[in-house]
Amino acid sequence: MSWPTDSELTAIKEAVSKMTGRDTGEVRVVVAPYRICPLGAHIDHQGGAVSAMTINKGILLGFIPSGDTQVQLRSAQFEGEVCFRVDEIQHPIGVANKNGASKDKSIWGTYARGALYALQTSKKNLKQGIVGCISGSDGLDSSGLSSSAAVGVAYLLALENANELTVSPTENIEYDRLIENGYLGLRNGILDQSAILLSSFGCLTYMNCKTMDHKLVRAPEFKKPFRILLAFSGLRQALTTNPGYNLRVAECQEAAKVLLTASGNSELEPTLCNVEHAVYEAHMHELKPVLARRAEHYFSENMRVTKGLEAWASGNLEEFGKLISASGLSSIENYECGAEPLIQLYKILLKAPGVYGARFSGAGFRGCCLAFVDAEEAEAAASYVKDEYEKAQPEFAKKLNGGKPVLICEAGDSARVL
Repeated sequence: MSWPTDSELTAIKEAVSKMTGRDTGEVRVVVAPYRICPLGAHIDHQGGAVSAMTINKGILLGFIPSGDTQVQLRSAQFEGEVCFRVDEIQHPIGVANKNGASKDKSIWGTYARGALYALQTSKKNLKQGIVGCISGSDGLDSSGLSSSAAVGVAYLLALENANELTVSPTENIEYDRLIENGYLGLRNGILDQSAILLSSFGCLTYMNCKTMDHKLVRAPEFKKPFRILLAFSGLRQALTTNPGYNLRVAECQEAAKVLLTASGNSELEPTLCNVEHAVYEAHMHELKPVLARRAEHYFSENMRVTKGLEAWASGNLEEFGKLISASGLSSIENYECGAEPLIQLYKILLKAPGVYGARFSGAGFRGCCLAFVDAEEAEAAASYVKDEYEKAQPEFAKKLNGGKPVLICEAGDSARVL
């Protein structure tokens, strides 16, 4: 495995050693990789099928059990120090703010408190905190690679390890969902944390987000090795303050409600996974145009996931790539997400040498696009994308601030404590 490197591990251990005065040999390190979602975009919150894998970049959290109830955290990327106790009762952010609860000056500390909230809500008994330092792969926050989920998973694993708790990956998927849905009030699904916790090197992770069933699909040896390109847009914040994440979830639910009512199943929860494909085909004409597009994305994306697993299992990268590109197009046309710079970047990637397929990484309102590429042509593809994007979006290209506009990555492994 190419990540974390020895130098990265040494740096995070030395940071914790300076905080605590303890030897670097006593420092434990959580490795929480970022994820990509080749297929299964925007359907996890509807109980759809998704595929994912991790990459060789992510979050490192060095820590030592505190020996008392205190949590003390620093960040390699952000200023300030986060301090609280594990015996403090945590409330969802909205509730805490209404009650006039004190806020950390360091906003990055919310995920640490959220991890404590999730464990408290799940009746886990925490007797000691941690002293630690967290660090993310340079420049990859806000990139659509699930850095927030990786951070949440890292804090969960550290607190559990410090308290000698035995927790399964599927339990931690639920705990990380509690951080994001319960504590932070987000309406995202479970794709991100599932990929981070369940992936295995060399495998494509499949998950049914309705049943929580999952499996690892190992490919036979490919005819040619591949790499994963991450092409950055320079957009670190959405161009609008309300890009519509929650609105699209609501539209999917409304589409499900119409279809279930039309088929005499109105008592079922209005999520699209409860709508049989035959019901969709029989009643799709009853949907308003916007709702019809959302439903079409859901059902077609589910089909692409199934076909993608077959292509991966047979070692057919060409077919796998075509499905990824089709997913990207449906995200634009049917789910109607994606800022213009990201859409242009997606189109540029499709023309790059050696690229099998491309799509947004994340929702497409900021961050980057991903592509699967022939390993031998990865450098040429990266150079092509850099040059073409500078022509198409010179202002956003400048915002990359000297960072690499395109990263060449490899597949990663699951989150773990070293």
